[in-house]
Amino acid sequence: MKKITLAICAALAAIGLPSVASANGLTVEANGARAQGEWGAELGAGYNLSFQGFTLRPIGGVFVHSGDHDGYEWQNVGGGQSRCRNLGNGQLADDDRCESGRDVSLYGRLEATYTLVGTTEFGVGARISGDEPRVYGTLSFPVLPRIRVKANAGDRYYALGLRADL
Repeated sequence: MKKITLAICAALAAIGLPSVASANGLTVEANGARAQGEWGAELGAGYNLSFQGFTLRPIGGVFVHSGDHDGYEWQNVGGGQSRCRNLGNGQLADDDRCESGRDVSLYGRLEATYTLVGTTEFGVGARISGDEPRVYGTLSFPVLPRIRVKANAGDRYYALGLRADL
């Protein structure tokens, strides 16, 4: 499936690059997302390469998600000291396993879309962040000039948010 997506993206780029329109420009996104087995927020920026209703959009950004590690907790080991313990096997673990807070992961995406007469945009994309690429479908609708509501859905990846084309 990823070979098919990459082939489609390459074909669209080869066909459309000679006739790139003036709709090219920067894009920024903010999405609530389920990725890498975690709920979090995607914050990304990219570039629109648009031609005759088709758009090729490379995007890079950060995925901010919970840093909690299930299966680990702080336990008192005596003398007023606490250590991180693996609840599955009872052994002591690195302290970072018990740290709560936020983790940040880098991601990259490539989308190929088509826009119907300036309104609904639909297409396919691929997202990579540390593991194998995840192929997904994407759909967006304008809500204000240059701002769209956007949804992505695929294998173990879901996102809903806003995209602004600058």
